[in-house]
Amino acid sequence: MSSVVIAPDKFKGTASASEVSNWIEQAAIVAGYSPESIPMSDGGEGLLEALGGMRRVVWVTSPLGKLVRAEWRISGKTAVIEMAQASGITIVGGPERNDPLAASTRGTGELIVAALLAGATEIIVGCGGSATTDGGVAALAAMEPLERFADIELRALVDVDAKFLDSADLFAAQKGASPAQVVVLSKRLREVAAEFKNRFDIDVTAVEGGGAAGGLGGALFALGAEIESGFEYVARYHGLRESIQRSRNVVTGEGRLDETSFMGKAVGSIIKMAQELGANCLVVAGSATDSGRQMAQSLGAEVQVLPSTLESGSLPPPTMRSLVIRCVRDWLVTVE
Repeated sequence: MSSVVIAPDKFKGTASASEVSNWIEQAAIVAGYSPESIPMSDGGEGLLEALGGMRRVVWVTSPLGKLVRAEWRISGKTAVIEMAQASGITIVGGPERNDPLAASTRGTGELIVAALLAGATEIIVGCGGSATTDGGVAALAAMEPLERFADIELRALVDVDAKFLDSADLFAAQKGASPAQVVVLSKRLREVAAEFKNRFDIDVTAVEGGGAAGGLGGALFALGAEIESGFEYVARYHGLRESIQRSRNVVTGEGRLDETSFMGKAVGSIIKMAQELGANCLVVAGSATDSGRQMAQSLGAEVQVLPSTLESGSLPPPTMRSLVIRCVRDWLVTVE
């Protein structure tokens, strides 16, 4: 029996990576394939699901100062944290309800402290989906005294390779910032970088990924964290490359396919991996820009775009499920 690797990212605001995997798996079985599901994350939302562990919940400070319940995971001495659980854009109700100048990473720092107090000696922080551009200052303040992290292995998993000082220019508008606010945030990041240099003797402006989560990546780097591609970490954890090499078929997908999908994000990275390995690749997307579709096709992937209403969540789940199953099934019966 032929096999297929199923490795979607989330359809943001609509379905988790695990839910989409289940739909694709049903299509594979109907088409006569043996499915291997690997729900993916690039360090943003979905990281907890991708890496697993014992579920913990704690109250922390939201980006705009309210209390919010945030989930994290622990397995042995390793803790996994999604900064989006504490400091994410969805918590504030999206960019239109965010206050980009006030949004803080304090809650993420509180999550890291919770992991420390639970006995974790390795703390993995997924840096994606943020509402913030505070350079991680509030997170470090919540983690004081920082000396207690001297023997803790910190790892920042990032979904972009942006540098610290580029964070506001590249991403603040997506968090609701006006052009004038982007200027203010950029100035603030320059001041924070100088502060980190004076305090830690670390230049956070040079490292790739330092601009992830509004500069949180850089702040953790200043504290000694290793910055790593979230996709590469999760893919290695699950043996994704080896699975695709064996199967020669892979289905991935996300809510929106665009040029940023190829800037360290999961779906673009899977498309590139499939091309390197000579594997057949289908991308299922809720929507796609012309450039996103063209980039995927230039790398040998087939792109199936579902109705644009899918990404907004206006289609009921049974309809979404049926659309995904149909397009995956139809593709699978043609690939061999």
